[in-house]
Amino acid sequence: MMMYELFIEPTKSTPSVHFDPKWNRLWISGESYPENAFKFYEPLLRWVDEYLEQLGADQEVLLELRLPYVNTSSTKCFMMLLEKFDAAHASGKHIKLVWYCSPDNESEQECAEEFKEDLSLPFDIVLKEEA
Repeated sequence: MMMYELFIEPTKSTPSVHFDPKWNRLWISGESYPENAFKFYEPLLRWVDEYLEQLGADQEVLLELRLPYVNTSSTKCFMMLLEKFDAAHASGKHIKLVWYCSPDNESEQECAEEFKEDLSLPFDIVLKEEA
C-alpha cells in the first residue's frame, strides 16, 4: 500500500508538518502550543503507525525537527510520536533523528537533550542559525 504524503500548514500555535513517505523524510518545524495538543498530534500518530508498519527493513528514515518552543501538553504527544520511531528502531528499522536548535535558544536545546535521554535511536542535536 502506498502511503500518502502528510502536509499540515503551520499556524501561530502549531508547527508545519511534512511527512514524505516516498523519500522517507519527515519534517516538523515551528512552535507547538495548540489549544488541544492531542487533537493536533493524533493524525500524525496514526500516520506514523501506518507508515512504520509498511516501512521496509532496507529503507532509511530521516526525521528532521526544528521546534523552538513546545508546551507541556505538546511535549507529551511529541514523546508518544518519538517513542513510535524509537520502537521501530529497536525492532531493526533504520531511523535517524536530527533536531536543529538555534544556538541562542537554551530552552530548545534543553528540550532536545531531554528527549534524547529517553530514546535509543540515532539522535543528533545540531546548533544552527535560522536559515
